[in-house]
Amino acid sequence: MSHRQLVFRQPGLVDLESVSSDPVVASPSEVVVKNRFSLVSAGTELACLSGMESWFVLPGTPGYIAVGEVLAKGSAVTQAAEGDLVFTYGPHASLFKIDVTNRWGGMCIRVPATLRPDFAPFTRMASIAMTSVRVSHIEVGDSVLVMGLGLVGNLAAQLAGLQGANVIAADVSARRRETALACGIAHVVDSDSPGWKDQVRDLAGRNGVTTLIDATGLSTVIEDASSVLANNGEAILLGSPRAPHPTDLTAFLRRTHLPPFVEWKGALEWRFPSYRDEFVKHSVERNSEIIMALLASGRLRIEPLYTHRLPPSKAPEAYAGLRDHKDDYVGVVFDWTE
Repeated sequence: MSHRQLVFRQPGLVDLESVSSDPVVASPSEVVVKNRFSLVSAGTELACLSGMESWFVLPGTPGYIAVGEVLAKGSAVTQAAEGDLVFTYGPHASLFKIDVTNRWGGMCIRVPATLRPDFAPFTRMASIAMTSVRVSHIEVGDSVLVMGLGLVGNLAAQLAGLQGANVIAADVSARRRETALACGIAHVVDSDSPGWKDQVRDLAGRNGVTTLIDATGLSTVIEDASSVLANNGEAILLGSPRAPHPTDLTAFLRRTHLPPFVEWKGALEWRFPSYRDEFVKHSVERNSEIIMALLASGRLRIEPLYTHRLPPSKAPEAYAGLRDHKDDYVGVVFDWTE
């Protein structure tokens, strides 16, 4: 018996291979899952495919968002039963095994019956986006600027709106701005327009926005956009900066030490515990359960972001599209049932 998995062979080369051995339960905390749908996390996976991520060794199997059926489980696993459909941090593979005690890859949560199975993988990207809201001071009536309207940025803007904020979202792409409007985001601006910051101030009030969420990971964008923050505002780094950016650090620091007293916060999802803890309010697990309920109810919209459902054999096409046609390829799901 064999199963299939995607492999990044070398920088830029994607392959679908057949593996002869199948994973089996070898410890009480393990679960074997038959994959149905896996979602591409474009920023991270394209960095892995390019060879930029030191933690991802080529050749290797990418992916960390999968929804599938539990085929077998160990005796210590209580969060799921055989036959359950579960949301996991599994790879792009038709069959895989996870250890539910693993802090980094052991997430295993039942998918509500009211949620479409191919929608459920978007829970992970929304969970990543939700960290920006969790670390923020966003309250009803605040003005929030979200820079970057890819999958994570769009979801962050939607979640900030659900928090009660007046959300302004900015991107250079007209297509992404249109998608944001289709997702119910109230205000969008073209961040390539010379007067875009004046537009933001007009929408937020002349003092500026109370919260900036950057989902681009571009240091130049972060520095530039921070100038529209109001006094005592907060800047939240949701995207991961990767490229060097020479700047005047003293001027940058003075805006934190002196008026406008900007507060800087990182929003990597791993700053919270993976699993529920009686002494900590927030966890990735709790966030994920809340997000699945929001998806099932339609309060968090992903239909306009869900651009492709492809068989794994189309993976080279999918990654090329995500790299070269970012406006057309946004939410890409591999369908392992075909």
